[in-house]
Formats: sequence, C-alpha cells, structure tokens
Amino acid sequence: MIVHGFAGIGWSEALPPGSNEIGLELNTDACRTRVNAGHATIQCDVTQYPTWPFKGRTTGKIDSPPCPPFSKSGNGKGAHDFPLIQQTVEDLSRGRDTRGLHGAACQDPRSILTAEPMRWHYDLQPQWICMEQVPSVLPLWEQYAGILTRWGYDTATGVLDAADYGLGQHRKRAVLIASRTQPVALPAPTHGGPGQPAHRTMADVIGWGYTRRPAPTVTGGGTATGGAEPFGNGTRQAMKRVVGTPLWRDRGVPHLRPTLQEAARLQGFRPGLRFHGRTGSQYLAIGNAVAVPFADAVIRAAADVGERELAAAA
Repeated sequence: MIVHGFAGIGWSEALPPGSNEIGLELNTDACRTRVNAGHATIQCDVTQYPTWPFKGRTTGKIDSPPCPPFSKSGNGKGAHDFPLIQQTVEDLSRGRDTRGLHGAACQDPRSILTAEPMRWHYDLQPQWICMEQVPSVLPLWEQYAGILTRWGYDTATGVLDAADYGLGQHRKRAVLIASRTQPVALPAPTHGGPGQPAHRTMADVIGWGYTRRPAPTVTGGGTATGGAEPFGNGTRQAMKRVVGTPLWRDRGVPHLRPTLQEAARLQGFRPGLRFHGRTGSQYLAIGNAVAVPFADAVIRAAADVGERELAAAA
C-alpha cells in the first residue's frame, strides 16, 4: 500500500492505474476531486490521524506538505520557524512527539506541518519515500535524508526543474527520495539535454504563450496577496512585456490568464479530469498540485511502482 499525506491530486494521477494507494486529505473540494477521479481517500487532518491502521502494510509513503510559509508568494515566516521544525523532526525520529509544543511557538502554524511526515516514517518504516516542497525547504529534506540514512535507507535530495521532465513551464522543487530495498538517485532529465527532446514551451502545450522556452511558473497556486490565480503578478507583468515579440504567441486575451482546462494541461493532468469547488478553489488545486510528469519521474526513481503496487492490488 502507498500512503499519501497532504494528498491533493498530482502524485495520485502519476501513479499507474490500479495502484494500491490511499490519500489523506483535509480539503473537501480536493477530496471530491480525488474520489471522482478514482483515488481512494480519507478526509481527515493528517496530523490527528493515527498511523497504526497502516502498520505492516505500507510499501510507499508520499508527502508534499503545504508550502505557503516557505514560498516566494507566501508570508516568509517559515524561515523564522526553521529551527523549531528541525528540532521537531529530530524529536519525532526518536519517538518523541513535540509537534504541539514547537508548533505553538511557530510564527506560521502551518510551518510545523513540514515535520509531520517524520511521524509516519518513524512508525511505518515504508520501503520507499518521496517528498516534495519549494526549493527553500531543501535543508530540511537533507536533515530527513540524514535520519533515514541512519535507519538504513539509501537517499537522494536536490532541487529539480519540472521543465526538464517534459512540463511546459519552469517549476523548481526540492525533492527527497529514499528506499530501504534499492539504491536511489535523482531522476535524470528527459528534456533539454544533448540528444533529448527540446524543452516544451507553454505554446506547445496550450497553443499560446512563450514559444522558445518553457514559461515561468504559471500555475503557482496564488499571488503574494493570496489570490487564487495561476499567474502570479510578477509573471503576468513579465509576459505582458514580451507580447508582440517573436517569443510570444498571442491568443488575443488581454488578461493573459489560462482557462482552468489550460492550467490543468500545463500541470500535465489528463484531459477530462474534473476539479471540484468554486473557480478559485479549482485554480488553487491545480496550481498547488505536483505536476504529473514530474511526480512520475520522482516516483520511478524511488521504486518500481508499476510492478510492485499492481501486484499488491491484484
């Protein structure tokens, strides 16, 4: 079984059909999206949910904790909270739960969620682990890797750009991959290198936008003011400056905002996948998701999911 914390939808869409995965997710719209897409889901606060139902059954663990405290478009309080998170991770790795104590001292209460996966790792000891967050969280992933190495895992950490794996936008993320059963390494790029297909542009994917290189991140999930739109203000202004140049393919819409369907395609989602909730909630779900081709590359680097999980589900 694959246990998926802070589930959203992106990682699940990257898993092979029939994978024995269950997602833990709090947001009602995200849960409706997952269930209607065929993904097993428990609606819950993952920090309050017990680990014991999954003991002895968990082969894989996936986590993408919320990023606003650490992202450029967030409030930046995660940097202040880092020492508290790191101490909590170390405590959890030794069976001591200090989430409440240190979480209460954080400037942003969401910061402590980035320590939550260690509670599950300690209790479940999965065969393989995949984690993802914004680049500034890399030092924390390196701390996780040190602990997992101490437990006998082989680990790899780094910052990867989803454009190197076939996405039509630059989207850099810090990742951690770990396995107790095989050596692991960060996935090799599939696009943009010698002898590889060229990077896909935004225009390749949706028919308009940048035409000679992947677009900047256009589905980041929000702006500095918290608005739920796929273009951050800085990206929109940069794109306006190049309208009319050879780099730009204009579709004649002055607001330069992709439709929901276009935003989903830019994240690599399959056609026809239905997102639930109000329009803003749908844009936010798409923007916050782990891009599907990127998730696929990371999962394949951690485990032979296609054979192992399908066999377990049979």
